[in-house]
Amino acid sequence: MTAIHGPRPSTNGVEQAPVLIVGGGLAGLSTALFLSWHGVRPLLVERHPDLLIHPRARGFTPRTTELFRQVGLEPAIRDASFARGDDFRWVAIRADTLAGEYQPADEPQEGEPMAELSPAPFAPIDQDKLEIILRARAEELGADIRFSTALVSFAQDERGVSAVLRDCRGGQEEFVRASFLVAADGWDSPIRQRLGIALDGPGPFFHVATMMIDADLRPALRGRPVNIAYLQRPRPGTILMPNDDVGKRWVFGIGFAPEDAESIADFSDERAVALVREAAGLPDAAVTLQPQIPGTDLKVLGFAIGAQVARQYRQQRVFVVGDAAHIVPPTGGYGANAGIQDAHNLAWKLAWVLRGEAAPALLDTYEAERHPVGLLTMRQALALWGSRIGEGVAREGEAPLDYAAVAFGYRYQSPAVVGAPSHLPPALSSVELNGQPGTRAPHVWLERDGERFSTVDLFGDGFVLLTGAEGGAWVAAARSIAHPALEIYQIGDGEIADANDLWTSAYGVAEDSAVLVRPDGFVAWRSEGATTDPVAALTAAIGQVLAAASPALAVAEA
Repeated sequence: MTAIHGPRPSTNGVEQAPVLIVGGGLAGLSTALFLSWHGVRPLLVERHPDLLIHPRARGFTPRTTELFRQVGLEPAIRDASFARGDDFRWVAIRADTLAGEYQPADEPQEGEPMAELSPAPFAPIDQDKLEIILRARAEELGADIRFSTALVSFAQDERGVSAVLRDCRGGQEEFVRASFLVAADGWDSPIRQRLGIALDGPGPFFHVATMMIDADLRPALRGRPVNIAYLQRPRPGTILMPNDDVGKRWVFGIGFAPEDAESIADFSDERAVALVREAAGLPDAAVTLQPQIPGTDLKVLGFAIGAQVARQYRQQRVFVVGDAAHIVPPTGGYGANAGIQDAHNLAWKLAWVLRGEAAPALLDTYEAERHPVGLLTMRQALALWGSRIGEGVAREGEAPLDYAAVAFGYRYQSPAVVGAPSHLPPALSSVELNGQPGTRAPHVWLERDGERFSTVDLFGDGFVLLTGAEGGAWVAAARSIAHPALEIYQIGDGEIADANDLWTSAYGVAEDSAVLVRPDGFVAWRSEGATTDPVAALTAAIGQVLAAASPALAVAEA
């Protein structure tokens, strides 16, 4: 795509950027990638000198893979996967030590076969490998990504955000003026704290000291497969996770109460080695700690394990994404996926407002849509937490939903959705979704010129209008509107065939109905059938989503 906005040379000593992103982790890089895909070239700054080599999240849902599929990254993610082939099975266990007797840890129940819900697979890739891919693609699309660069201060006004940045290597400072600021600066987000945004939820349970270690723990495994071990020793909440195929490189994590978090900074190699040996049940194991950021000697990192959601996702021209917006227990792998989906939701809205194709009020829908998903994600991760960790950690009362409902079934209610039902729960199964406004547009296999593709492959750029064999009036209406970012697909008209005759039932419509899908792949509006004035109906729907009276008005006011 052609860049429409990007960092510009300094004017009176102030560099100009459309969007300033603070934080170069998963959520920040995803924001930079999706913005760049939509033609906005952001400036991203990260205080560390490079990406972490710690894997952290170790897999991503098919819904998240769909988002990266839109920007051409599915093949690269597949090539960097740690699990290839159809016989791979994720093994999570509970035990006293790694050498002890194993019990299976509760896993989210899939509920429905993922292959039936998405054309994209589950992505078994470590977060550090994924971040390398995201960084490269974002830079390829024009993002300006600067490591060893810290945000010193910022101030916002009615027209933008002024920020002071510091080069962490030489200490030089520079001034940047941006239209918007995205805080992707982690669970303890200094930006969120400066804004005074409160957090809801039970808070941090404990802090985790985590490290990358080289240690031959195969004697503890005794040939048993393990992808993650939840251990009781040295204390409940300890984990060991292999980071290779043979059992010689591991991720080790151990928890501390929040009031003892400062002890993480005092970890010595000797203390860490003793804890790893106890967790493994191998008192004589040789253990070596590895630096976690290239070019540094940082061997121990601290993370909060808990459940909190920011009360606001936006304050004026500043938005919070990822861990800055929500921290959840790692159970189910929900948190990282939610952060990527935050970025995807926000990016297209920022791009359309910056292009002048939507009113600024569209940006209010980011919080309206993603905050409920943050709460849902927190509750579902909590529901799985106690069974993984064992005694001593309280369970949340809410029962777990099946994995497919959490991964695909979250829904949006906001002014950017026309006619979303208000009586439904926050997450639904695919049968319950049925193409309703505010839900992810379902995956259906289509065919054109002998090639098969998914409805999901049609989304990600502009708006998409889907109609059936009897929807000629909708096609004519869309062509008469001639919105520059509206693509039209008539299924069953002779050019595009429904491979399994499923599209109308999947989308809950008739052949003379129409479905309007947003750039993020969510149903914005659908008709119940034909109408006497399809031009007016379609114009009103697009206008409401873009917070303008009509598409033409949104463009004219730019």
